[in-house]
Parts: sequence; C-alpha cells; structure tokens
Amino acid sequence: MSIFSSNRKSEPPTPARGSETPAVTPEPNATEVMPPSGGVLSRGVSIKGSVKFRSELLIDGEVEGEINSTGTLTIGEHARIRGEIKAKSVQVRGAVEGNIFATEHCQLQAGCTLRGDIVAPRLVVDENATFLGSAKIAPKN
Repeated sequence: MSIFSSNRKSEPPTPARGSETPAVTPEPNATEVMPPSGGVLSRGVSIKGSVKFRSELLIDGEVEGEINSTGTLTIGEHARIRGEIKAKSVQVRGAVEGNIFATEHCQLQAGCTLRGDIVAPRLVVDENATFLGSAKIAPKN
C-alpha cells in the first residue's frame, strides 16, 4: 500500500463564484498578440527592412530600415539603427542614424548618439548624449 493513497474520491475543484474564465478558442489564421510587457530584438540580431509593432519594443540589435509604431520604442545601448523612426515614445540609449518622429515624447540618454532630426512635443536630452541634427518641439495636433 502506498503512503499517498487515499480511499476517498477526489473531486475537481470548483471555482469561486464570479471567478469563472471563459474558454478562449483561437481563430484560424489569427496572429499572435504580443504580451503586455512588449517584445525584444536582442543583441546580435540584425534586421534589414521595416519593423512594425503596437505596444512596446526594446531593440538591442541592428535595424536598417523604417521603424513604425503606435507604442513605445526603447533603443538599447548596443543597438545600431539606420533609418526613420516613427513612434509614440522613443528612448535612445544606443546609436541612431536617421530622423525620429515621436507623437508624445523623445529622450536621448547619456552615452547615446543620434545623427538626424527630431520632431516631438517633448524632448529630453541627458548630459553626455551626442545629438547631431535639429529638433522641432511642437505641441501635439
């Protein structure tokens, strides 16, 4: 006889009232949605072409091409971007060669390099950030 055996029948646990979650059946050909924490393009990854995302993305690799988003883009300290960036919010820690169009906020952090122009309603440039270009700070329309 086993130590863990029991003579009583186990019943499936019943969920507390109001805590039932409906079963979700994926639709055929449905695209997978990114988790709320966002996505990562890690160091060592290189993309040539356009990048599009909705919520959040951290790029620590290399991108040559346009980046388009309605969300928040963080360019990591090892990132190298060559191309135009359009996003709601952009935070630069690495190197960017191209223009940045942010609909809410753009921040150039210490140690980053930007060779290009910025159009944003709010701009923060930290000490020791390199910025070679022009900035147009205009309120949201």
